[in-house]
Amino acid sequence: MDWTIVALAGFLGGMLNAVAGGGSFITLPALIWVGVPPIAANTTGTAALLPGYLASAWRFRRDIEYPMGLSLWPVIVIAILGGCIGAITLLLTSDQLFSVLIPWLILLSTTAFIVGPKLINMRGFTPDRATQSDSTQQSFVNAVALLIICIYGGYFNGGMGIILLAAFGLMGQSNLLGMNGLKNIVSALLTVIAVMVYAVGGTIDLAYLLILGVGSVIGGYVGAGVAYRVSQQKLRLFIITIGCLMAAGFFLKGSW
Repeated sequence: MDWTIVALAGFLGGMLNAVAGGGSFITLPALIWVGVPPIAANTTGTAALLPGYLASAWRFRRDIEYPMGLSLWPVIVIAILGGCIGAITLLLTSDQLFSVLIPWLILLSTTAFIVGPKLINMRGFTPDRATQSDSTQQSFVNAVALLIICIYGGYFNGGMGIILLAAFGLMGQSNLLGMNGLKNIVSALLTVIAVMVYAVGGTIDLAYLLILGVGSVIGGYVGAGVAYRVSQQKLRLFIITIGCLMAAGFFLKGSW
């Protein structure tokens, strides 16, 4: 039964990631349900979804566009540094503390799903009217914001995609393909380094990693087809509902 639950969670998680994101809302609770400690559940789920990040990054490699002050190498350094800091912070966190943080982290990522589209449509900066001083300041702000998001991604990863897209929108980007390209390369880079740190720390549950990974790959393939048949509005509503239910479930569990 445990193997069936994990395989189904991998399938559904990969499917959600393919069509809108939010796969960790499924994989994390499922692994905890079958008895995996919270931190190991988080790291194992992240490792299992890594192939999907890498495939997406390769697919969008020609569509990448960078916000003001950022280019390929600064983004690589920021993603690796942020992912490493977040992953190490997770390893230094106790299971008890992480269990307390889980519902809040899920609420944060669910909120990002709700407000993300509105933020993406906002233009917080107009480069064509900027002075040199403004440009330098905006470049610094963009780099710091990206670093904070990458630290979050290395620590929890849930909802990171939509948080990145919302941030890029606020940085002045409007081309969704270019934003998606950058989002995927950042996600892949920080996840690679985070998984390496998790592996060194011995927190990945190898017993469930393979079946979860296979399930996510199959789910991602199926999800790509589903994306053409179901409206994005319905998919987003479904994911937001799952996020709220999961957060409520963890809050109730903590009060027992």
